[in-house]
Amino acid sequence: MTEIPKGIESVSTYLDDRLGAAGFLRRNLRKIFPDHWSFLLGEIALYSFIILLLTGTFLTFWFQPSMDETVYDGAYGPLKGVTMSAAYASTLNISFEVRGGLLVRQIHHWAALLFVAGLVAHMLRVFFTGAYRKPREVNWLIGITLFALALAEGLTGYSLPDDLLSGAGLRITQGVLQSIPLVGTYLSFFLFGGEYPGQVVIPRFYAIHILLIPGILVALVSVHLMLMWVQKHTQMPGKGRTNVNVVGAPLLPAFMGKSGAYLLFTLAILAGLATFTQINPIWLFGPYTPADISAGSQPDWYMGFLEGSLRMMPSWEINFLGRTLTLSVLIPALLPIGIIFTGLALYPFLERWITGDRREHHICDRPRNNPHRTAIGIAAITFYGVLLMMGGNDVISANLHISLYATTWLGRIAVFLGPAIAYIVTYRICLGLQHRDAELLAHGVEAGVIRRTPQGEYIEVHAPSAEDIAAHIRGKKPIAMLPSARGAEDQVPPTTSRGPLGQLRTWMSRTYGEDKVPLERQHHGDRTHGDGDSPVQTHRGEPNPDTHSDREEEMR
Repeated sequence: MTEIPKGIESVSTYLDDRLGAAGFLRRNLRKIFPDHWSFLLGEIALYSFIILLLTGTFLTFWFQPSMDETVYDGAYGPLKGVTMSAAYASTLNISFEVRGGLLVRQIHHWAALLFVAGLVAHMLRVFFTGAYRKPREVNWLIGITLFALALAEGLTGYSLPDDLLSGAGLRITQGVLQSIPLVGTYLSFFLFGGEYPGQVVIPRFYAIHILLIPGILVALVSVHLMLMWVQKHTQMPGKGRTNVNVVGAPLLPAFMGKSGAYLLFTLAILAGLATFTQINPIWLFGPYTPADISAGSQPDWYMGFLEGSLRMMPSWEINFLGRTLTLSVLIPALLPIGIIFTGLALYPFLERWITGDRREHHICDRPRNNPHRTAIGIAAITFYGVLLMMGGNDVISANLHISLYATTWLGRIAVFLGPAIAYIVTYRICLGLQHRDAELLAHGVEAGVIRRTPQGEYIEVHAPSAEDIAAHIRGKKPIAMLPSARGAEDQVPPTTSRGPLGQLRTWMSRTYGEDKVPLERQHHGDRTHGDGDSPVQTHRGEPNPDTHSDREEEMR
């Protein structure tokens, strides 16, 4: 195209003269984004959120957020003549009488599950690569807030149909509120407008679900993306990548084309799931009544860990100052979620306190290169996974023909023992992978060539690693430590390292930052021989050039 079409030229000139947008667009549309696959995990959550907003808007045209009783006279025959809430009846109407209603409902539900899954995957990527470090601590806290709001959004949306399954979850919510000391009863009365279930909880959840939380989510997502744009994206270590540059593709056209296709892929997956995989068939559950509950009821996966903690907790109540504390509800409802969110929020600052590292970091760590952080993350995932699995202990017991009490006790033991085992195993795996990297740099890769020395020994030739792979491995940087942690034992410790807290900090810094597998280490005597009866011996390493002679034989 040698000439700009007049229509485009006139419109562009008009806007640029009034808004001065040409310089802004020219500068930002060429912004570079790294091309590592793991950076697209956050986009799964972003695109799922967009689909949630669009499908949710569609559903609001027909949903009635009312708990007024009505007699159903719709298209679903088995429930005709049954008394139910207007909210449940309108959900049935969306499912069976609105054209495309059931498809959109199921896309909405699957998108909610994928949204939380995308958030979790993105947060794990950020955690394991250390992308939460300076200057991105605020963005990390925003991400944690988004995760908490996503759980609340899921809880409120899950309860809106007023079916028997969602009503069971709402009943648990009311029990958790009442277990809070001093203010629990008041919180329950405020939420339900009086005695449970009342007549206002669905309208209130509806307002929270479609207005309050989505508005906050949109604002926080916007701030999250703006901060990422200003601070520039992190990148994985590799050839030519430093703390002061970004290696990748520009926003236009490469990244926008890839992101646009990714949005369509996400929509296609959700539409396929909604078409071929049934989810939340509320017509099979029936309307909610406080006196009924169905067997085998399970919440959505992101709330399953709280269900599991409630099921595992032994019956425990105490009387304190004339009041009864229902610890069997209070502890499992608040302690696991408190541990997870408090740990996530404090970890960047605890790591900075332990290591004393106040530098800016724009290059990510490979998870293997910080074994303690990776082991802590896997231990937390194991803790979460055990609780999630115990949320279906009745289903496990029924299908595997295991005693429910045995399953419960197994979960009680595994919730403490599992994270400890996961920590140890992960730590050892990380050290093993570091050893493998060091071997790869020291000896290269197998070239498939066997040579015979003048002494009759057969040696295997190794070729140097590819330049990009070697640069990726050499991107390993030492973990920062406090000066007192690096000092000799006979040196006088600084003032900040004295006392119990200072000594603990020094010990933690030394343990956390000590490099047990340096990359540039010497390998002596690294020789692997065959069996004693075998005439062939192999040497792992580069052949010594001094031993080369005309008698060498090369076999491929």
